[in-house]
Amino acid sequence: MILLRSLLFNVAFYGWTAIICIVLLVTLPFPRPVLMRFIRGYLRSVAWLERVLAGLDYEVRGIENIPAHGSYIVAAKHQSAWETMKLHALFGDPAVVLKRELMTIPLWGRLAAKAEMIPVDRGAGGRALASMIKNAIPVMEQERPIVIFPQGTRTAPGAYKSYRVGVGILYERLELPLLPVALNSGLYWGRNSFIKRPGRIVVEILPPILPGLDRNTVMRELETRLEEATDRLVVAAGGPPTLRPSAEAKATAPAAG
Repeated sequence: MILLRSLLFNVAFYGWTAIICIVLLVTLPFPRPVLMRFIRGYLRSVAWLERVLAGLDYEVRGIENIPAHGSYIVAAKHQSAWETMKLHALFGDPAVVLKRELMTIPLWGRLAAKAEMIPVDRGAGGRALASMIKNAIPVMEQERPIVIFPQGTRTAPGAYKSYRVGVGILYERLELPLLPVALNSGLYWGRNSFIKRPGRIVVEILPPILPGLDRNTVMRELETRLEEATDRLVVAAGGPPTLRPSAEAKATAPAAG
């Protein structure tokens, strides 16, 4: 049954997404808000496909922790393609920090550029970080949220990957609240997995880390909060806990860029 539902969902999801990408090209000559209204409609339709075909729903906890005004940084766990879509629905009109090579994908790349995402060339070292800050400043001035995945890539439930320094630099340079977001989406929509398991994904928005901490302190605080909350959600849904390295092991590991 799960195999059949996954087949139906994947055919519908990828087919519908391809059609929408083509349709959205007509919005490119218009102001960016026109594109974003269409994208929000697309996200609602995907949520419907998830519920009806895959038996997959979600709940959000901690909505009250979202700042009422101004820009802020969302530091979200990244286990699945699922949250790359849902974070747009949860946070209104965010700019997502993403790999520059994603901007070269036909159709999708043009739409991402129009949506004013924040591309980063991860192979460019310090220049990439400087470019990230430069591109994030206009987003902050527009009072839009900035979404970043602090581990830099999708990480399966139970697996550990070190946190990259980019989130700490954004927090320090922009002096914005940092909002950790835990989730357990990887238990239901795994990385590169054909199978979509029915159930309820939980997203938990944690209290913000306010500006004023130094980079090293905020990195430790973010990782502690986010890993503990994510483990709690994953284990409660029957998944594996994360075996994190000791402080001594992390201290001797190469620094992540």
